[in-house]
Amino acid sequence: MKHPREYRGEQIVILGLARSGVAVAKLFHELGAIVTVNDKKERSLCPEADELTALGISVICGSHPSDLIHQGVRLVVKNPGIPYSIEPIQQAQQLGIDIVTEVEVAAYVTVAPMIGITGSNGKTTTTTWIGLMLDKAGLNPIVAGNIGRALTEAALEATPENILVVELSSFQLKGTVHFQPRIACLLNVYETHLDYHGSIDDYVASKAKLFANQTSEDTAVLNWDDPICRRLASEVHASVLPFSLKEELEYGVFVRPVWIDNTPVEDRIVVYRDKSGAVHNIIAVDEIGIPGSFNVENALAASCAAITSGVPLETIAEVLRDFRGVEHRLEHVATRDGVLFYNNSKATNPTATIKTIESLNSKVILIAGGLDRGSDYMELLPVFKERVKGIVALGQTKEKIVHVARLAGMSQVKTVDTANNVQDTVTEAVREAAAMAEAGDVVLLSPACASWDMFSSYEERGSMFKESVHNL
Repeated sequence: MKHPREYRGEQIVILGLARSGVAVAKLFHELGAIVTVNDKKERSLCPEADELTALGISVICGSHPSDLIHQGVRLVVKNPGIPYSIEPIQQAQQLGIDIVTEVEVAAYVTVAPMIGITGSNGKTTTTTWIGLMLDKAGLNPIVAGNIGRALTEAALEATPENILVVELSSFQLKGTVHFQPRIACLLNVYETHLDYHGSIDDYVASKAKLFANQTSEDTAVLNWDDPICRRLASEVHASVLPFSLKEELEYGVFVRPVWIDNTPVEDRIVVYRDKSGAVHNIIAVDEIGIPGSFNVENALAASCAAITSGVPLETIAEVLRDFRGVEHRLEHVATRDGVLFYNNSKATNPTATIKTIESLNSKVILIAGGLDRGSDYMELLPVFKERVKGIVALGQTKEKIVHVARLAGMSQVKTVDTANNVQDTVTEAVREAAAMAEAGDVVLLSPACASWDMFSSYEERGSMFKESVHNL
């Protein structure tokens, strides 16, 4: 891809509307490119189409026309979620046309340094934490990407006095070529989204693009407890700043036990060991404002990015202490008759659900199930045996979830009919779960699956859960 201004008078195809597609279309149109935007949804489902049409941008909805991609097209910018298997992308590849995502475009047009955050789990919480830390330190962050604003829009607004804090998915990163964040954070890598990527190798390679163009002047923040992250550390050209929940590091951010008479006690401290070997306490683990070992990992990663950006350690500690979480990520919804209800709709893979259950100190009534991507969910078996008291399953995977629950010896197992109205289905699931629970238990929505079999998004799923809980 060339710089966007070099496409003046040339034909550009934007695949997919939504926030990012609209922002990219406007940018290229203002720079004088001949822009066509295509979305397979019907026009009545594309409210952004009228705005672009009014600007003189061609918008085609309802299908992917056979003549959309041709030799005169110079660039295709695709919505990250659109698979590479669709016909327009295949045609563009055959013709040798550059295919990128919005991230690549934003990297060309911004004058602000970027912090990029990716990982299988924990991206949104970590991104939010970093944004809050930088903001409290007066460093003028703009949070964008998968969270907040469209990245292209934010990139155009940003000045050299800003820092773009960007949540990035593997889908977005796969479509990058020259993208170079000043700080790149890889939180963890688990097998997920393989229906999109086709293999774990492609998934890892897409995540690794976060570091591809970094130099020794940049920083790569990596999870030292994750074997894939540790392997990638030997391949990056940036300065590596590791974090660890399990290991005391010679350099980096890690959790250190408090020692009394040469014996470790339960209190643990997040610390930063600098390159001189000096150790600086940041915060006690028990003081972090949101629960769960996975959130401690997120806190370590956020601290690394903030330290590299020049945020004082006391500011980092204050934000870690005061933050109470992001909606749909282990969000406390209500307490009813001693039963706690948590919304963790963002848990769209089994690993996220396992980590969430392990972070709770109560027996769990789990509401799970959703889009079937081919997993057998057997990795849930140990935590089902040890920590889960009852299951309410829904969605395409409900029978698979029930099978694992039965293997775990669970007696309280229910399914709900997903042919009903979606809100009614969620309401029934919440009622069934509440009936299984006793004071001191947790009713947890943590589906271990994507939401698209029944819902438009995990946010819609979580919002319906919360409404149902409040209406008990």
